Order: sequence, then C-alpha cells, then structure tokens
Amino acid sequence: MVPVMQNAAHIVVVDDHQDIRELVGQYLEQQGYRVSAVESGAALRRIIDKDTVDLIVLDVMMPEEDGLSVCRALRSNTDTPIIFLTAVAEEIDRIVGIELGADDYLVKPFNPRELLARIRAVLRRTRGAPAVQRSGTGANVVTIGQWKLNIGRQELTGDDGVGVPLSTAEFRLLKVFLDRPGLVLSREQLLDLTVGRMADIFDRSIDNQVSRLRKKIELDPKNPSIIKTHWGGGYSLSAEVSFE
Repeated sequence: MVPVMQNAAHIVVVDDHQDIRELVGQYLEQQGYRVSAVESGAALRRIIDKDTVDLIVLDVMMPEEDGLSVCRALRSNTDTPIIFLTAVAEEIDRIVGIELGADDYLVKPFNPRELLARIRAVLRRTRGAPAVQRSGTGANVVTIGQWKLNIGRQELTGDDGVGVPLSTAEFRLLKVFLDRPGLVLSREQLLDLTVGRMADIFDRSIDNQVSRLRKKIELDPKNPSIIKTHWGGGYSLSAEVSFE
C-alpha cells in the first residue's frame, strides 16, 4: 500500500453497502489518500465535526436519509466538494444533485480508476488558488458592474454594503464567467467547466443555476443586464469587470 502523505487529502466515502465502501476506500488509500468509510449521513457528520474533510464520495440511494438530503443539509454550512454515486435509472437525482451543489457524479457500476480521475479533477478545482486569474495575476476582489465579489468569502457586496453569500455552485459558475468576460458560453461548455462533464440534451441544470445567480446579482432578474442570454447560443457576462 502507498503510504499516506502528511498533507494528503482526506476523503470520506459514504455508502450503506459495506462491500462498496471498503472497495473504494482501499483503492483510494492505495493512491495515497487518507480515507474514512462510513455507512450513513449521521456517521459522516460525526467525522466532519471532529476532522477536516477535503472531499465526500456520497451514495444517493441510502435508507433513512438519502444522499440528496445529506447534500442539502451539508450545503447549508459547508463547501466541501461532493461526488455523487448514483444508479443508472436515477437521471433526475443526478440533475437535482448538481443543482443542490454537488461537484460531480458517477454512475454505478463504475471503474475505480474513473472515480479516481474525477476526484483528482474536483480537488484540482477546489484546492487550487481561489483567486480569479487574469493574465496570470491573482485578485482577491473583483468588481462586476455595481457589485464587488470577495473571492475568499465567496460573497457579493452592493452599494449598500450588505453582503450576499454565494453557494458553491453559484460561485463556481460566476468564476467561469469572470474568467471569460463577454464570451458566449453554451450550456454544454458551462456544465463541463463547472462540474467537469458534458451535458446531455435534456440537462437544464445550468439554466437553473443561472436563474438562481441572477436573483442575487441582477437588479431585475427578468431583464438581466449582467448575465445575458443568447438564444440558441448560451450565456455571457456582459457587465464591466475589473480586478483589484
């Protein structure tokens, strides 16, 4: 077994099937990660209360409290990345999971190497420098029209000085727009850039995320001026952006 490095990411595998969580846990430990394998959302919370968790692999179909409920509760007080494990027939659960703030999903049965690749991709996105990058220069505060975005706090502040917190999914989507101001991005591109996968023809989770972000950032969400819709093309950030 590969020895766990002192700064190795701590991954919690949550699945009510003992054979799955042990298989996944052993494989990830072989890759050098620190792993905790538990059977329920309650057991996950006990770990979160006493230890730092860098990523959660969360099964959707669990008795008593399912993965969607666990994700919803976690997103009220933590931004810890979540990768869902779902069954083939649970398309609606996969979409709802992304809308709730999950970072990615994987369909059962799966190859552990694919799970490893997705874990590495999510950790690269979430453990990297949080500052928005432009021409190689980091920024802690970004001005977007009448708003100021505090990168570290993932919070918008308007002219009234009142902070408006962003969820993980909202912040990730806004960052994609900030990295590409003025560029029209399709739904497929936005989904790939935010959660690392391409959309299928029925996937409209990005539309829902844009709608939620507009409610926070637009003066009139029904007539948006910051994030504009391009019919048949996607969305673009149209406000003036400056980096401090």
